[in-house]
Amino acid sequence: MQHVDGFSSTRRIIGLCTGKACGNERADTLFTYCAARIEAANLSEELMVTRMDCRGKCDAGPVMHVYPDNVIYSGLTKEMIDRIVEEHLKNEKIVADYAMSMDKISNRFIPFFGNIHFFGKQLRMTLRNCGVIDPEAIDEYLSVNGYEAAAQALASEDPEMIIEKVKSAGLKGRGGGGFLTAQKWSFAAKQDADEKFLICNADEGDPGAFMDRSTIEGDPHTIIEGMIIAGYAIGATKGFIYTRVEYPLAIKRLEMAIKSAREYGFLGKNIFGTGWDFDVEVRLGAGAFVCGEETALIKSIEGYRGEPKPRPPFPTDRGLWNKPTVINNVETFANVPVALLDGESWFNSIGTPQSKGTKVFALAGAVRHTGLIEVPMGTTLHEVIYTVGGGIPENKKFKAVQIGGPAGGCLPESFLETPVDYDSLKQAGAMMGSGGMIVMDESTCMVDVARFFLEFMAEESCGQCTPCRAGTTIMLEILDSITKGKATMSDLDKLEEIAKVTANASLCGLGKGAPNPVLSTLSHFRHEYEEHIVNKRCSAGVCKSLTSYIIDREKCVGCTACARVCPVKCIVGAKKMPHEIINEICVKCGSCYDICKFNAVQKDVGPFEKENKTWRTVKQKMTA
Repeated sequence: MQHVDGFSSTRRIIGLCTGKACGNERADTLFTYCAARIEAANLSEELMVTRMDCRGKCDAGPVMHVYPDNVIYSGLTKEMIDRIVEEHLKNEKIVADYAMSMDKISNRFIPFFGNIHFFGKQLRMTLRNCGVIDPEAIDEYLSVNGYEAAAQALASEDPEMIIEKVKSAGLKGRGGGGFLTAQKWSFAAKQDADEKFLICNADEGDPGAFMDRSTIEGDPHTIIEGMIIAGYAIGATKGFIYTRVEYPLAIKRLEMAIKSAREYGFLGKNIFGTGWDFDVEVRLGAGAFVCGEETALIKSIEGYRGEPKPRPPFPTDRGLWNKPTVINNVETFANVPVALLDGESWFNSIGTPQSKGTKVFALAGAVRHTGLIEVPMGTTLHEVIYTVGGGIPENKKFKAVQIGGPAGGCLPESFLETPVDYDSLKQAGAMMGSGGMIVMDESTCMVDVARFFLEFMAEESCGQCTPCRAGTTIMLEILDSITKGKATMSDLDKLEEIAKVTANASLCGLGKGAPNPVLSTLSHFRHEYEEHIVNKRCSAGVCKSLTSYIIDREKCVGCTACARVCPVKCIVGAKKMPHEIINEICVKCGSCYDICKFNAVQKDVGPFEKENKTWRTVKQKMTA
């Protein structure tokens, strides 16, 4: 290709994901290696290597995206980079067997970005720049219309008009509650105060959730731009981004972005020449889940123990240091520039009548393609799980999906056609929450799932109010006894009653939401609770106290693999002869079950059936 003076000589851009989920250190090493290989191949003048952040396909990282070819390479290694540089970047031949593909149709062709179902069914608005620009370069954000929405808002709009536009867009808070963003802003804007504050809630504590972290790591300037617009709309003078200390990359990129924004005049004094002063500061929390609650978060920023307090007064009346304060989460702020720049009518046209725009989910669990996804509101759970997520692996049967984080609910197969929006999920007994979505297959015990989430909520309770502190503890004790086969049916009634009291009487969202996993599983999977209590049986084979391991004599070939991994040496038998498990010694660790290649070791989940299977006590063995 001949270079023409005045035009860039860059022929391709090589984007390498360096997000946390891809393994930051490994990705950084590959980034350096890739740059060196391109230089060694004398391609550095025509190829630009840049850092990109999370594309959402976290189980396939580290990922390389080659523009403008639109080819994605996944699971990168140094050897793969060698071949990609030599064949694709140097000799113009795409390395098809390395390119990402996840459906049978695309396998017949070169799988381009939009053709991959995981991406093709998504609409990335919050994550629009993640994986596209270098998050550490403000110029790259400017090249994708960055800070244009803020400039337009401050230059040509008055604060009331900005709020009106956000209202017309129908943007709701993405933190889970679904409160109208414009309405919250208008409450604070009407307050007559000498000082107002804005807070970005980036305290993401849900198990398995990393939406906010990835958004910050991949596009920190979007958050700052959204805060500038919101701050101008309500008349704030200072903004805080509250995140947890265990997000070092997000913190680093936020601080870099804030510094760059100040240097460009987007933060600080007299922003865009309007005479309005506004700056943003990062505040770090220690990682307490309750600090995601608005009033507890405010306490933490003020320097106190993060404990919630009763409302009213609401933060928009008296918040941080008793000044009017608006708190929105990361995803909400990231949508503000889109809603203004691309038009509130366009934004309003996406989604359902009551839920506009898109929602980011952390898709995890028993699904083929895990990672971050962003779909229009109204997309059904079935489309999310089976089209975007690729369905359940190993031909297992879908059992439930848990939505909304630890305070969310579990929905069975009959709810798969439920649209993903605030009202539909609430009506179904779940909630949008922060966007955690965990898919479970037939091997999941729903009683154990409820116990798992309740254990998390009990540990994270701040202990301030009795309904939450005592309610979660007692519920956890009852669930423990059910999974051990020690509970009675009256315990089940007590569990349901305490769950309802805790939900109604707790002070903050943590306590009010803590019983949701219990109530939703009782509603949709009550038969599993009764099976544990009445039959002393866990049909999924998860609850250790109700599960034993047995060996099928017809399938056992005597390979001794199970005996060699058994930590308590409870498996006996001669080589090439059927083995036996001495159940009185067995600690039910499952090592034998996991290692057996012949399906000879099986879970005995109910009354023991020992026709062709061996399960003998020490006494039986001695008297045999």
